Amino acid sequence: MNNTEMGFEVLYEAGPCLAVAKPGGLLTQAARGIDSLEVRVKEFLVARDSKQGAYLGMVHRLDRPVSGVLVMGTNRRTARRLAEQFEGRMVHKVYWALVEGEIEEESGTWRDYLRKIPDVAQAEIVDEHTPDAREAILKYRVVERREHLTWLQIQLETGRMHQIRVQAAARGWPVVGDQQYGAGRPFGRQFDDVRQRLIGLHARELGFREPKSWERVLVEAPLPQPWHDLGITEEVAKATRQRMAGDPGRWS
Repeated sequence: MNNTEMGFEVLYEAGPCLAVAKPGGLLTQAARGIDSLEVRVKEFLVARDSKQGAYLGMVHRLDRPVSGVLVMGTNRRTARRLAEQFEGRMVHKVYWALVEGEIEEESGTWRDYLRKIPDVAQAEIVDEHTPDAREAILKYRVVERREHLTWLQIQLETGRMHQIRVQAAARGWPVVGDQQYGAGRPFGRQFDDVRQRLIGLHARELGFREPKSWERVLVEAPLPQPWHDLGITEEVAKATRQRMAGDPGRWS
């Protein structure tokens, strides 16, 4: 299923449980009058279902420049049950990241303490005793090394503000295109409005329990064009998934 005219793609729908692919450069949510994924999905549902209005419970977010899969509920009960899975760390989240530099270690775990910088839409690594510090943990595996680039598969254990972006940049490997955290290499179309630009970070997989049946669901978001431009097509991605299918912790 897709709805490209609205700028997003429907990836999964079972009753009031809906998962879509968010394009990079689009806000997940925003104040009234500002374009966002939430606004577009609501407009789509109203038009498709011939309703006067639509309820949409957004239970998690992706940063504006990040692409990938998001799940939401179209009624309050479903949204609440999905939110409980995120709060209980029951959700399987896999990201693909392209970072600057060539990481030597094949795999590893990054543990840091992050806090949001006051009055700035940015996060930073701090000492664990710093007020408002929150532990940030992720596991990574190198998928492929290219000239001055490393393609990573990342599994989040926590979900902090800009977590992957901050932890990677702090180690000298900023996400490609992420000028906010020190990247020097562009990624995709360079819009005059920098807020519309993508970065090389993609929420590839999201695994959760369908709230009504409690069956396992694994949703996969297709890669945006800038990945294809670098030779990472869906065919390459499929072969990669098969090669890495034995990763511990995979949602299977």
